[in-house]
Amino acid sequence: MSRLPPPLNRLPFPVIGSPLFIISNPKLVIAQCINGVVGAMPALNARPAAQLDEWLAEITETLAAWDKAHPSSPAAPFAINQIVHKSNDRLEHDMEMVVKYKVPIIITSLGARTDVNDAIHSYGGVVLHDIINNKFAKKAIEKGADGLIAVAAGAGGHAGVKSPFALIQEIRAWFDGPIALSGSISTGSAVLAAQAMGADFAYIGTAFIATEEARAVEAYKQAIVEGSSDDIVYSNLFTGVHGNYLAPSIRAAGLDPDKLPESDPSKMNFGGDAKKAWKDIWGSGQGIGAVSKVQSAADFIAQLKREYAQARARLAL
Repeated sequence: MSRLPPPLNRLPFPVIGSPLFIISNPKLVIAQCINGVVGAMPALNARPAAQLDEWLAEITETLAAWDKAHPSSPAAPFAINQIVHKSNDRLEHDMEMVVKYKVPIIITSLGARTDVNDAIHSYGGVVLHDIINNKFAKKAIEKGADGLIAVAAGAGGHAGVKSPFALIQEIRAWFDGPIALSGSISTGSAVLAAQAMGADFAYIGTAFIATEEARAVEAYKQAIVEGSSDDIVYSNLFTGVHGNYLAPSIRAAGLDPDKLPESDPSKMNFGGDAKKAWKDIWGSGQGIGAVSKVQSAADFIAQLKREYAQARARLAL
């Protein structure tokens, strides 16, 4: 068993919703949490920066009211994603806000920083850090992260290329703390599979894009519903960091998804194109083939729970 610090040791369902740039918002986060899944959003989704204060107040107050009204089924905790890369000029402000509201879980990405981790630990918060290989995993833990989000091949957004089997087994050889696995997880049976290979939680993002609460345009949601893994393109053109994107959105931007140039990885840029990730170039993981309709977050989570129970029953667990 992994060592799970509070509040990770009492989650009602082993799923963390990944923070979706532009798309995640308080409405989606709250819906995820009250239905037993860790809801998450990037701090940068609040624009202007002052809006983050309002959003964190809304989330914390709504979840507190839910817990008071439903003491037997309290909400799952929520998480805020912080981009700690030097290009994020809002980090200091946004960190002040998460400390103010004592956000239970912070997901850090694009770098690992001791000062950020120390600030979160000062009020008892938990830090989970995005990694794409074992080398970065070790660096994150050395710098004070409490747990890891293993972003394997097939994940949406800035995904890695490692097989989830290889990535989890290498990390588990030395780390017994919390691990969430990301990469093509869209069903309850995949959640159970993630646990079977050694992860504590499944990390699900793309499937939540096709929910009613998600702040994505309808065409984006329908592209998720209608697409398959064959529609996913892996490129670093749009941000300078490799990620997975929907081919139809690349074509709509006037580009050939089969002939994308390489970008300068030292620059967090948008390839010099007017069409920007993630607003016009849509991120997506390879698990979209299992997403068949747009539905509420509550209905999708209920579906996950049914599938998870059915998978356990098939295996007589």
